[in-house]
Amino acid sequence: MARNPVTWLGVPAFPEAAHEALADSQLRRNLRHATHTIRDKRTRVVSEVPDWEELRRAGEVIKDDVLANLDTYLERLEAAVTARGGVVHWARDAAEANEIVLRLVREAGTDEVVKVKSMATAEIGLNEALEAGGVTAVETDLAELIVQLGHDRPSHILVPAIHRNRAEIRDIFRREMPGAPADLPAEPRALAEAARKHLRQKFLTAKVAVSGANFAVADTGSIMVVESEGNGRMCLTLPETLITVMGLEKLVPSWRDLEVFLQLLPRSSTAERMNPYTSVWTGVTPGDGPREFHLVLLDNGRTQTLADPVGRQALRCIRCSACLNVCPVYERTGGQAYGSVYPGPIGAILTPQLVADPHDKQAASLPYASSLCGACFEVCPVRIDIPEVLTHLRAKTVAAKPKTSPEKLAMTALGKVFHDPRKYEAAQKAGSLARYLVPGGKITKLPWPGSLWTDSRDAPLPARESFRTWWRNNRG
Repeated sequence: MARNPVTWLGVPAFPEAAHEALADSQLRRNLRHATHTIRDKRTRVVSEVPDWEELRRAGEVIKDDVLANLDTYLERLEAAVTARGGVVHWARDAAEANEIVLRLVREAGTDEVVKVKSMATAEIGLNEALEAGGVTAVETDLAELIVQLGHDRPSHILVPAIHRNRAEIRDIFRREMPGAPADLPAEPRALAEAARKHLRQKFLTAKVAVSGANFAVADTGSIMVVESEGNGRMCLTLPETLITVMGLEKLVPSWRDLEVFLQLLPRSSTAERMNPYTSVWTGVTPGDGPREFHLVLLDNGRTQTLADPVGRQALRCIRCSACLNVCPVYERTGGQAYGSVYPGPIGAILTPQLVADPHDKQAASLPYASSLCGACFEVCPVRIDIPEVLTHLRAKTVAAKPKTSPEKLAMTALGKVFHDPRKYEAAQKAGSLARYLVPGGKITKLPWPGSLWTDSRDAPLPARESFRTWWRNNRG
């Protein structure tokens, strides 16, 4: 079975990676400052909308309708794009999508492309595939550019370089960016100006641009990208050929449905009332914009995710990253510990389903990267019940283990104890003896398998007497 590049090779399972990240105090300071700033702003702009909960429910209903009728809407989209001069390609997995894009770039006669920020192309490892084929991909989103020049990996869906501070970005630009001043200061305006000058020539000379898509309108074949910097607008209008890689689930049925999502997305992502740049194109328009438009519709595990009645709600995701900004686990470990292009709570439920490989220990560990506090569900603009999916995926992981696994043997034994009142009471009495064996009022270290608990947290001592004993002594 071919490896799905949703997860990164060489990254350990989440518990080990998180343990390493927790030791980086600078990372934790960067993350705390950035996530608290974004979520506080989000709270303010959301409070301005009196029907916010109704909008969330509308987004949920529209997305569920799309997933329930995905085949119909996809065929409608293909017909509309084709009728307006575009070409639609279907890719079952990352390898097929990368092959299609590389072929189209070669047919355009160039060895360099400019890119709009895209989670789908990161998911399939497009940059690496293009590089292997002799094509250079230039990221034009500022945060993605920082990650690319720093030979780094992204750590946030919306702000990929959230783990970097201004001094670190200045050092990366001085070291890696052609033409960057040697005395470049760590001021936002100066850093943005250096990036602008670096990218300007790329925009003006590029023959091919590659983008993702925030939404696609099935009725008209229109594709939409929203962004904050203007780099997307340059990529979508100047090159001769535009290639869009889009997950199958990014559809909305009609233009009217965009009214809902263009209120939900900016407030939930960048904490803005509206996106500074909203670009929409429909096929090819002679004399205006690219002369060729190719739409690559990507499956890459989405149809198998759709088959799971509980897990499919992950496909509602509009990539706003609100769940990351409120997650106590993400705030302390950062995104790279998840070992996937999709970090945070949404990554913990989406990545394992897209990968669907029981031998991928990294993906299998992600449903456990949560305290199940529920904050992610409270802020999700399309009401994905992430805790429900997390527990569902955990249950599937446990069910897949052999009957002779230590966990299943232990649970079988506990089941027999809990089923018999006399055995249960005897176990409680035996447990209460631990109070006399362990000083200090808490259990800090247990032998395996109890060490799996005490390695990261203390265990409380059993009560002096059980509730049953108390009731018998006080209520007769």
